[in-house]
Amino acid sequence: MPITAHFDLNFKTEAVSTAAAVLRDILSATRAFDGCLGVDVLVDSTDPAHVLVVEQWASLEHDEAYRTWRAGDGASGLGELLAAPPVLTRFETSFKI
Repeated sequence: MPITAHFDLNFKTEAVSTAAAVLRDILSATRAFDGCLGVDVLVDSTDPAHVLVVEQWASLEHDEAYRTWRAGDGASGLGELLAAPPVLTRFETSFKI
């Protein structure tokens, strides 16, 4: 079953100017990861330090494999730019509603 992951980020004010370039590099690997169906990046229109990364995955297993990789060999260093820990929320696509 497809999964949509929302990765809610709040960057430090001083990191906002470099966040786009850093995310672009990080997300190129995300988009190439097995099972990734696409990634969109939404920037809060009133707060450019607040960014929502919306990822589409073929399955929960693909998303979990990606998260495991990011926690190990694929670590990005993104945390150094964040003002608070990121919030990950995963949603299953419902075909019943």
